[in-house]
Amino acid sequence: MSEKKKPSVLEGFKAFLMRGNVVDLAVAVVIGAAFTNIVNSVVKGIINPLVGAFGTKDLNQYSSCLQSPCKFDEATGTATSGIPIMWGTVLSATLTFLITAAVVYFLMVLPMSKYLARQAARQKAKEGTQEVMEVTELEVLKEIRDALVAQRGSGHREN
Repeated sequence: MSEKKKPSVLEGFKAFLMRGNVVDLAVAVVIGAAFTNIVNSVVKGIINPLVGAFGTKDLNQYSSCLQSPCKFDEATGTATSGIPIMWGTVLSATLTFLITAAVVYFLMVLPMSKYLARQAARQKAKEGTQEVMEVTELEVLKEIRDALVAQRGSGHREN
């Protein structure tokens, strides 16, 4: 009996890495990390100052105090007394998320879905044309058959 050779662990790992979806995922992670830096810069450089025009220039400084008095150590930024609620940090993170989601949707998801819809429409039109061509060929073949039958039928009558 012949014995099948089991693939080694390294061969299996190599096959795993060479799958298309793993490579695509790695590229997506790297691009996502770079994209995160861009979005964070936009939020910190543009959005936070615009929101800060109505108050503090840094959204992270917006807070409420649950237990007064709230005092912060200026060197470390930590609360030394009181219980602060740092809602400005949450607002900043929410804005970053919304901007990221909007950019991903409008620059990646929406164009890709439109592209895929156009591809599907082209494929459907191509299949429809092919079907019409097949029907036309079938009709031509039927006409040839009918002509041959008619010719044969007329040839038998003369004999």
